[in-house]
Amino acid sequence: MIGALLLGFVAGVVARMLMPGDAFRHMSGPMSWLVSLVIGLVGALVGYLLFTVLLGIGDTDIFDWGGILGAIIGTLIVLPITGWFLRRRQNFPPTR
Repeated sequence: MIGALLLGFVAGVVARMLMPGDAFRHMSGPMSWLVSLVIGLVGALVGYLLFTVLLGIGDTDIFDWGGILGAIIGTLIVLPITGWFLRRRQNFPPTR
């Protein structure tokens, strides 16, 4: 359980650093950490589904540190989709 949380957090932080201008860039402190954690966990799930289930690459452990690259790629997929949904609701300012 702790390993899954750490994996999600690391994947979320790395993806947010790699993707400039994400919808959550104005956040700081614990709320930013929580967003990174949740987005990273969802991204790890997307990476698992994409690589292991769809393409047959990797192991069968869903939140395993061996899948950190797939989790980061999954988070890079989830991050702009989440930002698009949030901007449509107009709760967040548009990106520049």
